[in-house]
Amino acid sequence: MPAIDLEALTVRYGEFVAVESLTLQVRRGELFGLLGPNGAGKSTTIRVLIGQRRPAGGRVRILGYDLQQQWDTIKPLFGYMPDRENHFDEFTGRQNLRFFADLYRLPAPAARVDECLRAVELDEAADVKVGGYSMGMRRKLMLARTLLHDPPVLYLDEPTANLDVHSVEVVHRILRKRVAAGKTVLLTTHDMDEVEAICDRVGILCRGKLIALDTPLNLRRSHEARLVDVALTDGSRQTLDLDQPAHREALAGLVASGQVADMKTRHFDFHAAFLKLTGTEFD
Repeated sequence: MPAIDLEALTVRYGEFVAVESLTLQVRRGELFGLLGPNGAGKSTTIRVLIGQRRPAGGRVRILGYDLQQQWDTIKPLFGYMPDRENHFDEFTGRQNLRFFADLYRLPAPAARVDECLRAVELDEAADVKVGGYSMGMRRKLMLARTLLHDPPVLYLDEPTANLDVHSVEVVHRILRKRVAAGKTVLLTTHDMDEVEAICDRVGILCRGKLIALDTPLNLRRSHEARLVDVALTDGSRQTLDLDQPAHREALAGLVASGQVADMKTRHFDFHAAFLKLTGTEFD
């Protein structure tokens, strides 16, 4: 049974279709990246998952429970980290977490708050008012809050935005540990290096539709051999995309006329694959 099961999910804002017939399964114990350009439908999909947006059609199950029929059962099963902080700035980091720990009715709230603060390396700043925190510290406090009740499913919107390199690794370590324990993480990010570093699989949305679903490595490899750098005898260079008929014809013409001095597959990282899949032209 998948952790997240979307079947023909459709979401509309008036006449505008934000998500169209999205069918997607995220496995238990998987770190899944939901990617796409701005306006692709990522945030709308997450709003459905956290109960903020009612779908126009389709069905959603979380850990086997129907989202619309069993919402009360689902609510404690997930943690959500939004892309914007909503802390109580006049409270300390510890007080912020204790407030939410009490809302969750945790059996040992003080101990759990301390554990989460240590996990995100905010224990030394625990008694500093959040109004004095840096942007990175505020993001880490949001993650600590998301982890408080130890949910089996996490929805994270840009979890490493505004973090330094060390803090990014701290977040990645936390996420890997949760996945290793069988928990499920769904995240959005615009950092393609992060995608390759930690995501087991990714789904790419474009204009509300799922256009790709695979591991980052497989998506990169599936396009790598189709992009070539061509060195011409006059000293100039061209990059040609062999998926495009016009580029294939151009290459054939260059070869036939003896203008090609050298040709090799272009280095193709996941960022390039993402741009190609979502319709961005290459230089």
